[in-house]
Amino acid sequence: MTSARFSMRLDNELKTWLEDEGKRHDRSAAYVAKQAIAKVKQESEAKRQMIRDAVAEADKGIFVSQQAVHAWMESWDSDNELPKPQPDIFPTQS
Repeated sequence: MTSARFSMRLDNELKTWLEDEGKRHDRSAAYVAKQAIAKVKQESEAKRQMIRDAVAEADKGIFVSQQAVHAWMESWDSDNELPKPQPDIFPTQS
């Protein structure tokens, strides 16, 4: 894979941190920055996928009611803690 040059302006504190972090890992500051950017990209893509999956799931119309969630949460830290609620709202059949 080919790579492209990219430059950016950093405040002195961040630049110093990158250089120090690179030294601690026997790598360059550019390598540390590249790894950090790659991690942010990966996390951002994963978050977007989770949102798409959640929207697709919500579009099915199957939900847990607010009452069931509240009852479950109210039981936390009690002697009679309820199990995680199951869906109790379903799309109407037309």
